[in-house]
Amino acid sequence: MPSARRIVVVAFEGAQALDFTGPHEVFAIADRLGGGGRYALRLVSPDGAPLRCSSGLRVVPDGAARDVRGPLDTLVVAGGDGTRAALRDEPFVATLGRLSARARRTCSVCSGAFLLAAAGLLDGRRAATHWSRAGELQRRHPAVRVDPDPLYVRDGDVWTSAGITAGMDLALALVEDDHGREAALDVARWLVLHTARAGGQAQFSVPLAFQAAEHAPVRDAQEAVRADPGAPHTVEALAARAGMPARSFSRAFKRETGMTPAAFVEQVRVERARELLQAGRATTEEVAAACGFGTVETFRRAFRRRLGTSPGAYRDRFRATLRSAA
Repeated sequence: MPSARRIVVVAFEGAQALDFTGPHEVFAIADRLGGGGRYALRLVSPDGAPLRCSSGLRVVPDGAARDVRGPLDTLVVAGGDGTRAALRDEPFVATLGRLSARARRTCSVCSGAFLLAAAGLLDGRRAATHWSRAGELQRRHPAVRVDPDPLYVRDGDVWTSAGITAGMDLALALVEDDHGREAALDVARWLVLHTARAGGQAQFSVPLAFQAAEHAPVRDAQEAVRADPGAPHTVEALAARAGMPARSFSRAFKRETGMTPAAFVEQVRVERARELLQAGRATTEEVAAACGFGTVETFRRAFRRRLGTSPGAYRDRFRATLRSAA
C-alpha cells in the first residue's frame, strides 16, 4: 500500500479561518472516506505558537513551519487579513520558499498568493486570488499573470485559488487529481456542497457581481438587460432606452459599472445560460436562443470565455454531482 500523501497547511496570526480549515477538512474527509492512508495532515504556524484568526477564532497548530523536515506532497498556504503582517516576516517568507522546493505541488488560498509571490514562486505563472485583491497583486508583482475571475488556477505544480470557500474547491480538485472524480464527488456530497465546481467557473455570479449604476438612465439599462437577457440589447438600443447618444452612454456605463455595455450583456446572458443548463430541460441550442446569443457557436465561445468550460461539460459536471448526491 502506498504511503499517505504528506500535506502541510500553513496559517498565521490574522489568517482567514476557512482558508485553512476548509481545505484541511476536505483532505481529512477524503482520507476517512478512503479508509485512511490517503493523506497525513499537519497544520503549522510560523513559530508553532497558537494563533488567532481574523474572526477571533483561536487555533493551536501542530508545530512550526520552520521545523518541518523531509519531502512533502502538498504545501497549502492560507490568506486573510494577517497576510500583510506575514509578508513583513522575511524569515517566514523564506521558509515558505524552502518548503515549496521540497513539495510536489504548492498551493495558496485567497491572499496567500501574495506570500507565494513574495517568495518568488509565482513569477511567470498564471495565478488567482480573492477578486478584491487581484489588482493589488498584479501591481505589486508584475511578473505574475493574475487572473481575477476563476475559482482556482493550476499552472504546472503551483495551484492558486480565489477567496475563502474557493479553497475547498481547490482542495476537491486536488483530491480528484490524486484519487479520481468519484472520490472528489464523495467528499463534496459528505460536505453537503451543492457541486464540485470547475476551476474556471467565475468567483461570483451576476447578482453578486452586479454593481448598480448611480444614475438612473444607466441603472435602468442594466435592469432591462437583467429582466430579459434574450432581448436584442445592442449598445444603440440601450442608449436609446437611456435617452443618451451611444458614445456618451458607453462611456457613462463603463465609468459607473467598470465594464462596457457589451461585456455586461454577455455576463448576464452567460449567468442565465448557466441557470438553464443546471435546470437540465433545455438543449444547448434552446439555451443559446433563449439567452440571445444568436448562434450556438457564439454561445459556446462566450460561455468558455466567462466560465472556462463548455456548456456541455458544465451540464455534464452538474449532472454527475446530482447523481452522486442521489
